[in-house]
Amino acid sequence: MSLLFACQPVAKKEVKKPNILFIMADDHTSQAWGIYGGVLKDYVHVPNITRLADEGMVLNNCFCTNSICVPSRASILTGQYSHKNGVYMLRDKAKPDSMNIAKVLQRNGYQTAIVGKWHLKTQPQGFDFFKVLPGQGIYHNPMLKSKEDWVDGYKGGKEHKGFSTDVITDLTIDWLEKRDDSKPFMMMCHFKATHEPFDYPERYKDMYKDIEIPEPSTLYDFDPANTGRTFEGQQLENLGSRWEKASADPDKWWCKYPGLPFSTEGLDSIASRKKVYQKFVKDFMRCGAAIDDNIGRLLEYLDKQGLAENTIVVYTADQGYFLGEHGFFDKRMILEESLRMPFVVRYPKEIKGGTRNDDIILNIDFPVLFADLAGLDKPDGMQGRSFRENLKGNTPADWRKAMYYRYWEHAPVRPGHFGIRNQRYKLAFYYGQPMDKKSKQKPSEPQWEFYDLEKDPHELNNAYQEEQYASVIGEMKNELLSLRNELGDEDNKRPWIKDVVETNWLK
Repeated sequence: MSLLFACQPVAKKEVKKPNILFIMADDHTSQAWGIYGGVLKDYVHVPNITRLADEGMVLNNCFCTNSICVPSRASILTGQYSHKNGVYMLRDKAKPDSMNIAKVLQRNGYQTAIVGKWHLKTQPQGFDFFKVLPGQGIYHNPMLKSKEDWVDGYKGGKEHKGFSTDVITDLTIDWLEKRDDSKPFMMMCHFKATHEPFDYPERYKDMYKDIEIPEPSTLYDFDPANTGRTFEGQQLENLGSRWEKASADPDKWWCKYPGLPFSTEGLDSIASRKKVYQKFVKDFMRCGAAIDDNIGRLLEYLDKQGLAENTIVVYTADQGYFLGEHGFFDKRMILEESLRMPFVVRYPKEIKGGTRNDDIILNIDFPVLFADLAGLDKPDGMQGRSFRENLKGNTPADWRKAMYYRYWEHAPVRPGHFGIRNQRYKLAFYYGQPMDKKSKQKPSEPQWEFYDLEKDPHELNNAYQEEQYASVIGEMKNELLSLRNELGDEDNKRPWIKDVVETNWLK
């Protein structure tokens, strides 16, 4: 009998798969997180982001592969660059039959849900539950669309009373309460904040009242020639002009800005930019404060339900954003403030609290990480790579040393460009051509920019023509060509761009 017993298969202890709570904001740039330092670090309200950093790991070099909302979100879902998943610009939409991480996890026993900003236009696929904003959505009393009331485009959905960030958290917690607790979950809680118009709840309307906020050192960079920058960019004056137009006729403007009316009439260029900056950054930080409140609510829920130990919590933003640096607002460009994605992750079972990682991590890596943490192989077709070992302090010897970036939505003030960034240097080629021959945007003069980020972290000196960097630039051009070839982004279907690249490569 003992022999018979010995031959019986040994029951394996079931490993409980971790839950995933993926919290993402829109444009909530690293300069407004406090934990990355900067001129705002003593002013931002971030106790819960700080808590996550103390209990988890902060990524110092996490980057977006195309810094604009719709393409970045598509890359985060598919693990693919824009040229692979077909989502290049704001106007593009997710293909319903395309692979994404929600589908992968759903097929492998996970409950999947997304609440809040979606922005990919077609109905979300791979989610057991969704309530998403139509397009950008609005901050106050937002409409959210579900399977039951879905209509393509900006229609459909039901109104939910309250401030958007609070409402999205309410709905997230409500779903968590009602889920099947015998299965692991992946919940994507995606806030509209801090996207323009940078609105905030009533509880924060007096925050920063009568306080002057410190300015970035490059706020008064009015002329690209001062730094060798080769494009004009989205300057703060454009934001001030939007406020003034909305003040004159708020019902005809595309969004509702807080704190109007606004005017810079009678002010010189310095005073005008200063006034725009102060309103802009205060609104942005008030908007961000509401995000932090709600991160706290989610963490408290996990604690009370005994879920914290086995739940991976990520907080990130879909890209970076200029908060007055170079005199800019908005994103899109390969410059650091736009390129960098703030990212913090907590998972007590594997990640040591209060740690940081300097490896180059990309948004296309996120879904591969989630699959790995769920015990799955890398999904077919994903171009990213799991950084699970990096989070444990065991960076693979063959981890990437450089990253590839491309912005497709060309306009002369923000030209189409691609580039490469490694731990010290950045090289960008502004080819200045629309990807669509039917575009009304005029081409711009092709230009190169190169920055030594160790000596020039604020990118104030385009050193492309400096002889001391000639060999470095040559090596980076070769690596850039290799990356474009390896990733399949060679513009073979866009000969007008390919011709510009080949003609200007050695200039």
